[in-house]
Amino acid sequence: MPKYSHKIFSKLPNVKTTIFTTMGQLAQKHNAINLSQGFPNFEPDPSLIDLVTQAMKQGYNQYAPMAGVLELREIIAEKIEQLYGRHYNPDSEITVTIGATQAIFTIITAFISHGDEVVVIKPAYDCYEPAIEVNGGIPVFVQLNNIDFKVDWEEFRSKITSKTKMVIINTPHNPSGTIFSKEDMLQLQQSLEKTDIIVISDEVYEHIVFDDLEHESASKFDDLATRTFVCGSFGKTFHITGWKMGYCAGPSELMHEFRKTHQFNVFSADHAVQKALATYLKEPEHYLSLNKFYQDKRDLFLSGLSNSRFKIHPSQGTYFQLVDFSDITLELDEVFAERLVKEFQIASIPISGFNTMGIDNHLMRFCFAKTNETLEKATAILCKL
Repeated sequence: MPKYSHKIFSKLPNVKTTIFTTMGQLAQKHNAINLSQGFPNFEPDPSLIDLVTQAMKQGYNQYAPMAGVLELREIIAEKIEQLYGRHYNPDSEITVTIGATQAIFTIITAFISHGDEVVVIKPAYDCYEPAIEVNGGIPVFVQLNNIDFKVDWEEFRSKITSKTKMVIINTPHNPSGTIFSKEDMLQLQQSLEKTDIIVISDEVYEHIVFDDLEHESASKFDDLATRTFVCGSFGKTFHITGWKMGYCAGPSELMHEFRKTHQFNVFSADHAVQKALATYLKEPEHYLSLNKFYQDKRDLFLSGLSNSRFKIHPSQGTYFQLVDFSDITLELDEVFAERLVKEFQIASIPISGFNTMGIDNHLMRFCFAKTNETLEKATAILCKL
């Protein structure tokens, strides 16, 4: 077949293979313990798998309604109201999506046009910026410090201009494992008063918060809620990342525009899985127990590293833990991460790629959503560094 010879114009000329794919492939090649990519290496609740099987056998194998199975949207609305005190109309204010990433991409596509600015807090998960850029938008960055990862709200406000169309926040925060406090959310709300700026609140780790801290959903704050899409993930919550199932909730005027794009992007999400989740969510303990489940794993991981040379601030949420390796080596984080895989068979994620201008603070991210046996093996190796 002849080689394609026409000139190609890339809408994403600077996008490379993600660090998650790179480290995952390295881990596989070197038979390493993979604490890089954010997925569990244990199975979901067998009863959830049974519910999906039942739904398929009952005939839920064709297209689901575009907005999602109504029963599932109703139980999502009930969950949000019980946890955060905000009522969303299941008919017009909640849409089921193919993971939170699709929700985020669709929101950006629906609202961002050429020249619109979107404020992104860095370090940031790597799906935000390409979605902004492919739609002609301009990412504007607010870089967190590398100690407590707190937002400088004066700096944040300085980045708001007449071109700002959207702000993206993420709490609990990946990769730092920190959470936005109530004061942070109030500062955000105050900063956006008297503007038409839309907010994406990426809350996929909402049920994984530690040490009796509270998740401060944007839905809890009156003015924020009127301008915000809250994005959630069943994949993160129920150890089913491969099922790609999430949702977003937002005011009807915004959701109306969201669905215009959603219907021509994916139209609908997996029907049988939605039916299963609608039943599974009726038992709140299925998600309320996650805080303890993952805190136990975090504590096991940190206990295992107590005799290591890593400097550590315990994660407040998510199933990720950052470690500072500057007492071990001053290599670039990507170099050290690659050496960890090749020489010690441990895969992690270097953080510089998520920072503004690739700032390297000698930090690595480890995922502790793994079996206890895996975590014990990994920490035993890391303590030898």
